[in-house]
Amino acid sequence: MEVRIEKQNDGSYIAYNTGDEKFVIIGTGDTVSEAKEDFFNSIEETKESYEEEGLSVPEALKEVPNFHFDISSLFEYYKVLNVSAFAKIVGINATLLRQYKQGNTYISDKQIEKIESGIHKLGKELCELKLT
Repeated sequence: MEVRIEKQNDGSYIAYNTGDEKFVIIGTGDTVSEAKEDFFNSIEETKESYEEEGLSVPEALKEVPNFHFDISSLFEYYKVLNVSAFAKIVGINATLLRQYKQGNTYISDKQIEKIESGIHKLGKELCELKLT
């Protein structure tokens, strides 16, 4: 199941499924962790509802969700990512990246791809890292 996590206008976060399932699952919270926890709770409640009705539980409800973050949610959830340091890694102005994080500025698909590519590159480097 594909799930999008976004920062809302009031500063809270929402997680919701974006696929073509015949149901909508939503989780909300003051943090991304709370929204994810509420989302998982909603999955369990939906599964119980199907079972109580004597219906088979859809496969999508049995899968591990694949979360897609907006920029604000990404930096809220992965606090270990320092905006200024990460901006240097991906070659984006740190002030602009902070504005993306706050949701104050439009972010193009090209910039999103640049940030995502930088995250994947950093993740690969960390996976290959050896300590002595």
